[in-house]
Amino acid sequence: MQRISNKEKGFTLLEVLLVVAAISILAAIVIVAINPGKQLGDTRNAQRRSDVNTILNGVYQYYVDTGALPSAITTTLGEICRTGAASCSGLVDLGVLTSNETYLVSMPVDPSGGSTNGTGYDIVSTANGRITVSAPDAEQSATISVTR
Repeated sequence: MQRISNKEKGFTLLEVLLVVAAISILAAIVIVAINPGKQLGDTRNAQRRSDVNTILNGVYQYYVDTGALPSAITTTLGEICRTGAASCSGLVDLGVLTSNETYLVSMPVDPSGGSTNGTGYDIVSTANGRITVSAPDAEQSATISVTR
């Protein structure tokens, strides 16, 4: 004798909904823990730190070779001009570092883009000849500045 059962094998709608809800909650926790906005900001700040050091190293390589700092660097804080900019008016032109690619191939530009003709990085000299290069557009309240 064969018994016929009305019960079908499979998952109920409630079981499927509970599994989907559990996966959604776990996915939300992982996304919050990873925090992509903070991670991207940290990445851009790391690039800024690297760029600031690159600029400062180029300035000091120029100083070692010539015995003087580039004449465009003054005691007034100013934004550095981009390589190949249409105009460096009101900006610090460090073209001596990039001419013939002797010290730098091109002037690094802030990951956020800088201004139209500027790099987004500032440079200033103290009365004693110490140079400070900074990234004023640093994110997450970071201060990115190097002085030598």
